[in-house]
Amino acid sequence: MAASTYSPAQGAERRQRQQQMRRLSIQSDWDRSDARSFIQCRPAFLRTGAANAASGSAYAEFGTTKVIVSVFGPRESKKAMMYSDVGRLNCNVTFTTFSTSIRQPGSDNKEYSATLHKALEGAVILESFPKTTVDVFALVLESGGSDLPVIIFCASLALADAGIMMRDLVSSVSVSCIGKNLLIDPTNEEEVCQDGSMLMSCMPAKHEVTQLSLTGEWSTSKINQAMELSMDACSKLADIMRSCLKESANLSE
Repeated sequence: MAASTYSPAQGAERRQRQQQMRRLSIQSDWDRSDARSFIQCRPAFLRTGAANAASGSAYAEFGTTKVIVSVFGPRESKKAMMYSDVGRLNCNVTFTTFSTSIRQPGSDNKEYSATLHKALEGAVILESFPKTTVDVFALVLESGGSDLPVIIFCASLALADAGIMMRDLVSSVSVSCIGKNLLIDPTNEEEVCQDGSMLMSCMPAKHEVTQLSLTGEWSTSKINQAMELSMDACSKLADIMRSCLKESANLSE
């Protein structure tokens, strides 16, 4: 079997598609490469119990984006001993060497890890595990766009699978601004062409935002429109997450 290698031709094809998307973005109406509408998320597949050795785990597929998250704890930690009445939440995000088309060493993404922690800490009831630590390890198996929101809601699902007390599940979604259009749950190709991006994480049942970040230039009306789209998508995603947990609970009975 021939070895699979990266070729300049593949890169040229990708650049050609990106240039085509930039030209399309000028138009007010165009078709996405996967035939979705601008306000439609990719098909989702969720499963808990993906890693037997962990206290809790979850696997998520959103289109070609594939993530697995393992949760360990609560367990004793010297760092957590500094906190007398609350526990400690540690988050770590790693990309595999084969997660992208361009080969690179597997590395810890500190920015993603910090954003994951910020998105989850408002939902996790730290007082429920004093003087102990809960460790969340997210591994991106395949990067297909909107990686961070998939990491966040998959981690929330894994925490619930581990029995960690939370105020609500954390759902997350990203929106890209391309020309005059807002695209929810963008792919890699769309993210490359975006003029701005929004990432929102929230607790849908409580209508509380746990994390919000913006890049690029946004008008107030665009921000409001993007937030409305994100809240609706997060609410629908949370329903899928709850169904996944219920199905897992029924299978374990």
